[in-house]
Amino acid sequence: MRRARPALRAHPAGPAPHPAGPSPRAHPAPRTQPALRALHAEWTKLRTLPSSWLLLAATVVLTLAVGTAAVSSVSTRECASAAACHEDTVKLALTGVWLGQATVLVLGALSMGAEYGTGTVRTTLTAIPRRATVLASKAAVLAAATGIAAGTAILASLSAARWILPGNGFTPEAGYPLVSLTDTPTLRAAFGSTLCLILIAFLGLGLAVLLRDSAAAITTGLGVLYVVPLMSGLLGSPIWKDRLERWAPIPAGLAIRATKDLARLPIGPWPGLGVLAAYALGVLLVGGAIFTRRDA
Repeated sequence: MRRARPALRAHPAGPAPHPAGPSPRAHPAPRTQPALRALHAEWTKLRTLPSSWLLLAATVVLTLAVGTAAVSSVSTRECASAAACHEDTVKLALTGVWLGQATVLVLGALSMGAEYGTGTVRTTLTAIPRRATVLASKAAVLAAATGIAAGTAILASLSAARWILPGNGFTPEAGYPLVSLTDTPTLRAAFGSTLCLILIAFLGLGLAVLLRDSAAAITTGLGVLYVVPLMSGLLGSPIWKDRLERWAPIPAGLAIRATKDLARLPIGPWPGLGVLAAYALGVLLVGGAIFTRRDA
């Protein structure tokens, strides 16, 4: 008598089991980092606005034009001797920074104020909700654009001075070396003046974030740039005049251009630039703190 074989069990339908060993993990699709996306967006905004290019070009042209006019108008013939002029030729060549600061302030103010004026700030914050990232990216793009324009203007101004000044009597034989970036004080003045213009652009950006209006930010900024220094010349008290030139942002910041008689300055070049940096970055940080907490 034969014994019956057990019936074969049917395996449930489904995929075959994986072989022994670690299971492979699926790699997520690469995504663009939010900071890079924000930088790209801010660069696109800046380069597609015609006013940005006009203001950057005006920075170069005005700084160069005023500096060239300043070095062309001074000659050693008005002095008893060439050496008796005691002229700071580098500071003279960088006179145009005094006017170029207005255009970079407007550029900084418009980079944020224009978005409030058109309402596109809401679109920006919808695409990139992290407001600190938006503001940091805007500041980085603004610094790069301003730095390139300012550096170009300052190098051109120094080159013009090197060509013009010897014809006006400011020669090495008279005690005035040719303007050159190989000279440490000249290099410091050129680099510091570029930083000065970048900080003023930050001041315009910070005011626009605080006030949420381009016109108000530009008006306030121009008052800081020109009205406050004018007050120092109108004050009758030498003590208060010295204090204003030492602690007001623009007189202090523009001290970075000086290369001679530094002991006679109300404040030294680098400390003066530090005062301007404290004002500009302070306004930007306060504006950024408010920007991250209030509605657009």
